[in-house]
Amino acid sequence: MRNLSTCLLAMTTLVSLVGACSDDEIDSDEAARRAYLGLDASIGKSITLGFQGFNAASSANIDPQMTTGTAPNGSGTLTISGQVDQGSSSNKGMRLYVAMVDYSDGPFVIDDDGNTIEIFYDTAAEQTAQPFLSMMLKSIPTGTIEGTLVGDYLLSGALEGEITLNLTFNGQMQGTSQQDVTRVPGSTTVTGTATNSDGGVYNVNVTL
Repeated sequence: MRNLSTCLLAMTTLVSLVGACSDDEIDSDEAARRAYLGLDASIGKSITLGFQGFNAASSANIDPQMTTGTAPNGSGTLTISGQVDQGSSSNKGMRLYVAMVDYSDGPFVIDDDGNTIEIFYDTAAEQTAQPFLSMMLKSIPTGTIEGTLVGDYLLSGALEGEITLNLTFNGQMQGTSQQDVTRVPGSTTVTGTATNSDGGVYNVNVTL
């Protein structure tokens, strides 16, 4: 009986340890959800920075557009760079790259109890390995926007590993000229997946 009790205690301890590891590591759909939530605000920021680069462009290469993590608790940098179609056409495409360095929008809520975590994001230093943001502007300045955001983000902080975004978005534009264009707030629908390095998947469906 003594040996049986010892074995049962050891098994219970092992199960508890496995459960604890599952909560802390990126090895589930829930971990993928949390990894995406920390990036959620950056999706709209990336699109907005793309429009800023478009409006300021005087050649095919746009000047890098940069912002920081949302105040008061955010940190790090988010930079958009790349190219835009030239010419007088009312339809133009943009081929952009997303660079993050120690980026965070601060702690975010992960459950109904109000618990929060903070994740920091980095991308590859080499531009061609960074997440790729493709945008197609149609009937500028008051037409539509279509695009994709695909690529890998490295995680640190509350979660570690890598998250891969594969997103599609579409919405409406507003503006007065080809040098004054923005997206209409609340009109951009983003769908797709966020997949972590252990295979967990979160299905994204948000409106910006």
